[in-house]
Amino acid sequence: MIIRLSGSAPPTEQIRDQIRGLIASGHLASPDRLPSVRQLASDLGVAPGTVAKAYRALEADGLLVTRTGAGTRVSPDASTTPRSVLDAARALSRTSIAANVDLDAAIQVLRAIWPADARQHEDPSTAGRASLTKEDTRGDDGNRTRAISLGS
Repeated sequence: MIIRLSGSAPPTEQIRDQIRGLIASGHLASPDRLPSVRQLASDLGVAPGTVAKAYRALEADGLLVTRTGAGTRVSPDASTTPRSVLDAARALSRTSIAANVDLDAAIQVLRAIWPADARQHEDPSTAGRASLTKEDTRGDDGNRTRAISLGS
């Protein structure tokens, strides 16, 4: 298991996100055992509470199971990400590195283009196109209010 701390995100988030990624990519699977909190904290040079907090968040998400004496393991309910998504993520990673775009910036781009409502069914003829919605209203004071919403 390889975890690297870098960038501006808090260590707890980086640990959580990287373990989540290792599970999603199939590099960690049920019932693989993770290092103890103390061992991982020592390896990464962080406080044990930092690793414990990340492990607790992953337990709450159903990805890890911790049992006294048996350690922390990947949950039997944890699932991997579909191959097509993994391939697209690898392509984004390669392209971002080639363009000198760091991880935080690539994540910001994904967050910006991710559909707000994560629609299950989308009209293929409008997929990926942004829409602009304008709304004019008058408040109780008689003043005009204009709202513009950019959606995808």
